[in-house]
Amino acid sequence: MTQQGERWTTDQVLALAPDAASRKAGSKLGGAGPWSGVGSSDEGTVWGLCKGSGSKPYQTVVDVAGESGPAYRCGCPSRKFPCKHAIGLLLLWAGGDGAVPPGQAPDWAEQWIAGRRERAEEKRTAQSSGSPAGPGESEAARRRAEQRAERITGGATELEQRLTDLLRGGLAGAERAGYGLWEETAARMVDAQAPGLASRVRELGAVPSSGPGWPVRLLEECALLHLLDQGWLRRERLPEGLAATVRSRVGLPASAAGPPVRDHWLVLAQYDTVDARLTTRRIWLYGAETHRAALLLSYGAAGRAPEPALPVGLALEAEVSAYPGTGQQRAALGRQFAPPAPAEIRPRGVTTSQAAARYGDALRGDPWLESVPVTLERVVPVPDGDSWQLADADGDTALPLTPAAGNRPGLWRLVALSGGAPLTVFGECGHRGFTPLTAWPSGPGPAVPLH
Repeated sequence: MTQQGERWTTDQVLALAPDAASRKAGSKLGGAGPWSGVGSSDEGTVWGLCKGSGSKPYQTVVDVAGESGPAYRCGCPSRKFPCKHAIGLLLLWAGGDGAVPPGQAPDWAEQWIAGRRERAEEKRTAQSSGSPAGPGESEAARRRAEQRAERITGGATELEQRLTDLLRGGLAGAERAGYGLWEETAARMVDAQAPGLASRVRELGAVPSSGPGWPVRLLEECALLHLLDQGWLRRERLPEGLAATVRSRVGLPASAAGPPVRDHWLVLAQYDTVDARLTTRRIWLYGAETHRAALLLSYGAAGRAPEPALPVGLALEAEVSAYPGTGQQRAALGRQFAPPAPAEIRPRGVTTSQAAARYGDALRGDPWLESVPVTLERVVPVPDGDSWQLADADGDTALPLTPAAGNRPGLWRLVALSGGAPLTVFGECGHRGFTPLTAWPSGPGPAVPLH
């Protein structure tokens, strides 16, 4: 249960906002002025009425203890989740000054919460008692899988020929051909039902215009794409774990088939990446007992924030199940035994040299891996010419920050938090360097999101 003392911090609430405009608008509603009829329950429900432009106030309710993270309902017409009213209500609740007293939820809030929890229970029951597919359904599914595999094989074979033609003609031809050649090839991979191959082909198209040294980068990416092609064409000869990784990389769907692991999971980081069609949310978790990392991936259509939303610094007792594949850390969030609540847990840390070695070890199981989750212990941010690096406070090694990390406001938050003193920093370590996502001060203090 979410007891009244276990309120979130302001930063944890603002981390839920889908964009900067929502954070700003929600902050303006974080005082008691526009609110009436507010209250909260030990079960993790917060509700209130917010005065708006109409004659009736907006009915706003938040289920902080939602099965897959916080859930929201508001009478306003906003298409953002959470809307500014939900953010404002949570900010009022997070203040902890008695502005949101405990009480009995009104009927309109109780009905919504009861409906949500009833549907969650029905889903759990259906999952636990689901009947296996009949022989006819299994056979049809097998034929569809075989047909798709044949199409992917045709696409991979065609892609191998195109890569061969590119290398025979010289990499300079890629710059003259322009992006159209790559887009056409990517379209062919989509037709072959291999979205993973299509995505990597589109990335190749951007390399020739990426600045000095692009031929080397293009050759490296072509080699990785060739390796993935060959992995698919020879997948029967691969160990099962690596074969599962190849299937995932070419774009075949998979389900979280690993056994559920119950732990107290600390939310290490949450961030979204947006393109024209899709918003991808990544949430990193850390198991306090198992000391393992797990990645939750979710997607939302353009302009819509994905779910769940789990603010950094919270911990939840829950089960997670791993997806198949060697070196894969993606997992699915399963049953929760307690709602998310602030925690003092910190992940175990390593040195910068150990972090680099960890990434190297991970590449043996997944050669296409961009980065691995790593917590660095006792590091100090220091300038390195035009860029920055994290240096071991007790050694003589360092990790460079990725170019993208050096241009984010989070870098200055990291430098200010350090003030020259060692920090604990969680982030992603890969061949381009280290991307810091969350930091903790050397002494007591909450997690500080950097993304």
